[in-house]
Amino acid sequence: MKFKKSLGQNLLIDKNILKKILSLAPFKNKRVIEIGPGTGNLSVEILKLIPKKFICIEKDKSFVKKLKTLFNNEKNFHVINGDILKLNLKRLISNETIIIGNLPYNISTQILIKFIRFNPWPPKFERLIFMFQKEVGEKIIAK
Repeated sequence: MKFKKSLGQNLLIDKNILKKILSLAPFKNKRVIEIGPGTGNLSVEILKLIPKKFICIEKDKSFVKKLKTLFNNEKNFHVINGDILKLNLKRLISNETIIIGNLPYNISTQILIKFIRFNPWPPKFERLIFMFQKEVGEKIIAK
């Protein structure tokens, strides 16, 4: 796969990190939305936990094609080819929704702000699980 620098793509491949991320929430029978699944490394592990519905939002068409091929037999899997910053997420989110993503560096704070400013407030989603590049995380928690 060719990576697009303009999309800030980075892939989760470390199985230990994947396990730690997945230990943060119960995914069984939940609606899960993954932002930027890329090649589906985290997606594969989420599907093993049997979510009720699993929606991936991916901007890169080549990754969308790969994901559709990889998960074509999964009944509860759906992929949306779109820009997370431009999508109206209200119709996708319910009370038992977990939103997860290994966020691209160049738009990670914009994505976080989109969810912090979610309208109406409080939002219906149950939990946000976002992975940030170290420097972004340090800025978020800085005084």
